Amino acid sequence: MPERIRTRFLVVGSGVAGLHTAWRASEKGEVMILTKRSLFDSATAYAQGGIAAALGAGDSPELHRQDTLAAGGALCDAAAVEVLVEEGPARVRELQTAGAAFDLEPGGNFKLGREAAHSRRRIVHAHGDQTGAEVARTLIERVRESKRIEVLEKARVLDLIVINGVCHGVRAAVSGKAVEIIADATVLATGGCGQVYRYTTNPQVATGDGYAIAHRAGAKLADMEFVQFHPTALDTPENPLALISEAVRGEGAFLVNEEKVRFMSRRHRLADLAPRDFVAREIFREQAGGRRVWLDARKAGRGFRKRFPGIFALCKARGIDPSRELIPVTPAAHYMMGGIVTDLRGRTSLAQLYACGEVSRTGVHGANRLASNSLLEGLVFAERVARDMIEIPKVKGAPRRGSWKVPVLHDRGAAQVAADEVRQVMWDYCGIDRTAKGLRLGRARLLEIEARLPEGATEETNLVETAKLIADGALLRKESRGGHYRSDFPRAKRKWSGKHIEW
Repeated sequence: MPERIRTRFLVVGSGVAGLHTAWRASEKGEVMILTKRSLFDSATAYAQGGIAAALGAGDSPELHRQDTLAAGGALCDAAAVEVLVEEGPARVRELQTAGAAFDLEPGGNFKLGREAAHSRRRIVHAHGDQTGAEVARTLIERVRESKRIEVLEKARVLDLIVINGVCHGVRAAVSGKAVEIIADATVLATGGCGQVYRYTTNPQVATGDGYAIAHRAGAKLADMEFVQFHPTALDTPENPLALISEAVRGEGAFLVNEEKVRFMSRRHRLADLAPRDFVAREIFREQAGGRRVWLDARKAGRGFRKRFPGIFALCKARGIDPSRELIPVTPAAHYMMGGIVTDLRGRTSLAQLYACGEVSRTGVHGANRLASNSLLEGLVFAERVARDMIEIPKVKGAPRRGSWKVPVLHDRGAAQVAADEVRQVMWDYCGIDRTAKGLRLGRARLLEIEARLPEGATEETNLVETAKLIADGALLRKESRGGHYRSDFPRAKRKWSGKHIEW
């Protein structure tokens, strides 16, 4: 492995956004993909719900736009939402043409499902509940077929190389060796940060690296207080938790507490299909009252296995038969609405640096992501990033290589303990229900943990930095909106409508 590598385009991350960007950009130049573990390691492969797009009879981009804006709590960027819903159907069809085996009706049309806060059935699935895995499989095949794409696995980006506001690439540890990768355009598609919380559906690689790396480099971030907690993760002692897709409730399942009471029907007009943030809070309140919560999908009977084969297998592996038994569920950190601020072409505040996917803040999600809009955002804005960066002229020369080494982590046990402490602090003080007192206490605890991180704990440093951004944003926003809920300010305030907290 050389100490310096030169490439036309550099993509950091191997989820839907990174893979799609690399695939499309490779049509015009060489691309290098860096992934922290393997090409298959991303949140994309975990996505069960599907891809939302106006593809069915009686649906339209305008209706999809209205639903997205309604979920976003007056914080969506209207122009970004317009791009998402207008270009989304074409991206889904292109992915199908590229080989994605989506579920179809006998006549050949997409078999569309419905999820919470959608006014129409518009969710495209693959193999019932394995949509993300099918999307990842399809894009990985396209990437591997390209002779212009090189993949570096076990590659951890440590920092961006930024000179006078221009990004020239990254410093990375590739299998432990210090390597500088110089590129004409660099794309951060590093995914989310669910692993900053004790309970999450995100894979173990989702430690918030992209947010921390971009923040250290001086890129603008916004809306980091808006974390979406999925209402129904399988309540087991695991990390990450298995997800019970919202589509299960979309097909008629409902929530009950220990008294077998359907509590959601008493608390929201949409009952079990209320927006995710509301459902997650109501389950959290049941738990705070000492009552466990279950999902009752027994009405589906034997049809559950056919409709949700992946979820059925997950449950059965843990001794639960969803066709006959209640499924224990708990809220879990699921998605970050905020992130690196981009324009409609994926450009960040640093020249030649792009961001797309969950790490970006395009503005389409606002304060609360509409179900199944995440894979769609990855496809739509990755396409835009690829189209824009291929127009960047080739840069002659390169910045001088600095003298640096990959910091060695000698005390992995101490680093792991610190990471676990961060997760518990964030769950206790900056989770589903927040207060000023709790946030200040949590922030102080994070500083204590940061001060005793062992040298070389680069991933844990990113974890703490991202956690602090979330806590700071949550403390500054003195209201409740979307995925951000403060019980000391339980209502949305007009003066905060359309207002973003930026770094």
